[in-house]
Amino acid sequence: MVRICASSDLQERALAFRFVVQNGARERAAIALRYDGQVYAYINECAHIPIELDFNPGDVFDLSRQFLVCSTHGAYYDPTNGLCLGGPCTGRRLSPLTVIEKDEAVWLLEEK
Repeated sequence: MVRICASSDLQERALAFRFVVQNGARERAAIALRYDGQVYAYINECAHIPIELDFNPGDVFDLSRQFLVCSTHGAYYDPTNGLCLGGPCTGRRLSPLTVIEKDEAVWLLEEK
């Protein structure tokens, strides 16, 4: 497991916590967020064109705080499963990361 952040760094439907995931020699931007009390994490890339969702760091929620939104394309996603519900990539998904919350911290479970 790799520690991402303290649990207190993720406030309900607020700014996402940005971090980096190592994939072999490649680094990928990622985000962790809290939605309805649960923690979710995704690779920070729009399913339409792989650019980061947030123009302002961590600002991935729409104005209603119900959906994640790509600041470039306007695609919007279900925060609980990464499914694109509208926009240029409807039906596609953000790439999820497996995380757990334990000992007042958020941990990334490493893929095997």
